[in-house]
Amino acid sequence: MKKYAAVFHILLFSILVISCKPKKNLVYMSNNNFENEVSQAKYSGLHIQEGDRLQILVSAFDEIAVRPFNVNTMPRTSTAGSGTASSNMSSSNGSEYVVTSDGTIIFPVLGPVYCKGMTKQQLKEDLESRLKRYLTDPMVTITLTNFNIFVLGEVKGPGQKTSPTEKINVFQAIALAGDLTYDANRTNVKLIRTSEATGKDEIVSLDLSEASIVSSPYYYLQQNDILYVEPDRNKQVAVNTDSATDKWIKYGGVALGLITLIISLTNK
Repeated sequence: MKKYAAVFHILLFSILVISCKPKKNLVYMSNNNFENEVSQAKYSGLHIQEGDRLQILVSAFDEIAVRPFNVNTMPRTSTAGSGTASSNMSSSNGSEYVVTSDGTIIFPVLGPVYCKGMTKQQLKEDLESRLKRYLTDPMVTITLTNFNIFVLGEVKGPGQKTSPTEKINVFQAIALAGDLTYDANRTNVKLIRTSEATGKDEIVSLDLSEASIVSSPYYYLQQNDILYVEPDRNKQVAVNTDSATDKWIKYGGVALGLITLIISLTNK
């Protein structure tokens, strides 16, 4: 009988070991040749979308001529002693424009300018080309003031994140959310992005354990991208009370434990 008891103890131990598998893929970019892959990473710049808020500053040699193109340009006043004097120097803070539903901004003097889908560099060149009709050597500076992304799921700080820079990759976005939790599935992170061509949402799966992710066209994020980090299989099984496999493991372990206890008591 002691022989059978030993067998049951071995079976019970085996089931416990199987049901407690170590977690895999904890290391980012652990697969493939990282050095070869990283040389392929490219950043094409963000693409302007509906609802974006663009800070646009126009500058040129003639400060007076440039004023009509900066709506927020206001004359500055200075006070000296008991008198007040006006200054002809302008405070060129530029102007903020919201991209409308038809993909345009309404620019002073120029009127509607279509910019949806353009990069900032493309819009800069387009505006400078148009402004040459009115200004000598115009220079345009464009800043996106509402670069927001959303990180959800198995991260330590989920929610909307405002990026301090317009060039942000997947790992930087995850860092803004406090990194992934232990239960995160690093091999199947969902990226949801609105297609510029169709206007519909597209869903892409990213494997953070692959070094080749840095050459993906989705490695660098666009404004309003959504990252969803789903839980790994172990957590899904743990929270799914209807899982047949989970039930069999639990019931089998309990049954073997009872049988082992009965055999041990019988042998006494």
